[in-house]
Amino acid sequence: MPAFTDLSPRVAAMQPSATMAISGRAKELKRQGRPVIALSAGEPDFPTPGPVCEAAVRAIRDGHHGYTANPGMADLREAIAAKLQRDNGLTYDPATEIVCTNGGKQAIAEAMLAVCRPGDEVLVPAPFWVSYPEQARLAGATPVIVDTAPADGYLMSPEALEAAITDKTRLLIFNSPSNPTGAVYSPDQIEALAMVLRRHPHVLVLSDEIYEYVVYDAEFASIAACEGMRDRTIVVNGHSKGFAMTGWRLGYLAAPAWIAKACAKIQGQFTSAPCVITQHAGLAAYRMYAGDPDCLDTMLAAFRRRRDYVLDRLRAMPGVTCPTPEGAFYVFPDISGHLGKNAPTDTVINDSTALCLYLLEHHDVAAVPGTAFGAPYGLRLSYAASDDDLRLALDRIEMGLNELG
Repeated sequence: MPAFTDLSPRVAAMQPSATMAISGRAKELKRQGRPVIALSAGEPDFPTPGPVCEAAVRAIRDGHHGYTANPGMADLREAIAAKLQRDNGLTYDPATEIVCTNGGKQAIAEAMLAVCRPGDEVLVPAPFWVSYPEQARLAGATPVIVDTAPADGYLMSPEALEAAITDKTRLLIFNSPSNPTGAVYSPDQIEALAMVLRRHPHVLVLSDEIYEYVVYDAEFASIAACEGMRDRTIVVNGHSKGFAMTGWRLGYLAAPAWIAKACAKIQGQFTSAPCVITQHAGLAAYRMYAGDPDCLDTMLAAFRRRRDYVLDRLRAMPGVTCPTPEGAFYVFPDISGHLGKNAPTDTVINDSTALCLYLLEHHDVAAVPGTAFGAPYGLRLSYAASDDDLRLALDRIEMGLNELG
C-alpha cells in the first residue's frame, strides 16, 4: 500500500520552477536588508498602460462583478480573433476556437493535458522555458529535449527537428521570440521547420507567442500561418509581456475547435474563466493597440537600448560570449569559460547553478541558471530593469567573475 504522504507520480516527477526559486531567495535577502538587484524575473518594469487600468476601474464601477462565460467574454474573444486576423493573417471562430485563460501558462497546461497521452513524446528545443518539460510530465507525456547552440543563435535547425521526430512524437513546443534566449525565427526559418512537419502529419504544434510584441531587429511570424499548419497548431498568447500586465493573469489559446473545446472543458473543472475585471482590461489593451500600433514604442525603445548596453558589457568580460537576442527582454550568455573555477569561498563553480548562487549570495545579483533551461553552460539575465540597476548589476557580475580562479 502507498504511504499516506505519497504524491501522485506525475507531480512527484515534476521539478519546481527555478525562476520562482531564485526570485524567492532574492526577495528574502532583500527583506533582510541586502541590496539585491534581481535580473531573474520575467516581467516588464513598465506600468500597465493607463487606458487599460482605467478600463478595469470602470468595469468595477459599472458593476461587472460576476462570472463570465467559461471561455471568456464574447467581446474579448472577438477582439482576440480580430487581432489574430489583422496581425497574423489567421482566422478563428471566437465562439468555438478561442479560450481566454488565467495567464499564458494555464493555456499551455490545458493544451498539454488536452492532447497528450501516456507514452507520447513532446519535443522541447533547449534552452527552454522551465515549465515546458514539467507540464509535459504532468500530462503524462515524456519531454524530449532538442539541443540548440549559441553559435547557431539558439535556433533549432530543420535537420535537428527531423532527427527528433519518432512515431511517438505528439507535440512540438515552438517558442519565438524565445524565453530564455530572445531568439526569433525568421519567416523563412519557420517555413523550413513547417516543411519538416508537413512530412509528419501526426505531430501537433504548440506555438507560444507571448513575446510577439517584444521584437527589435526581426519580423515576427506565426508558424500557424504556414501552409497546412493552422489546423494542427495551438497558438498561445497573452497580455503579460507586451502590455506589461503580468499580475493581471490573462492569456488565451486559439486552436482547432476539437482542441479548444477540450481545453475549455478542462478549464471548466479547474478555474473557470479569468477574472472579469482582468478581461475588461485585456479588451481595452487590444482596442488601444488596434487604434495605435505605436503605443508600445517607448517600452520597446527602452528594451532595445538596455539590450545593447548589456551585450556590450557582457562581451567585454573574459570567458563570456553572447548571441544577440532579437526579441523578448533576456540575454542568455554562454559562461562555460568560467565553469570549473574556484570561488573565493573555496566553492567550485561546476555549473551555472553554482555560479548564480555565488553571484546572489556574495555579490547581490539574482540571475537564473541555465541548468533550469536545459543549458547548464549559460544563464538568463533579464534586462527589464532600470538603467541604474543594470549598470550596478553588471559591475557586480564582472567583479564576481574576476574573483574566480
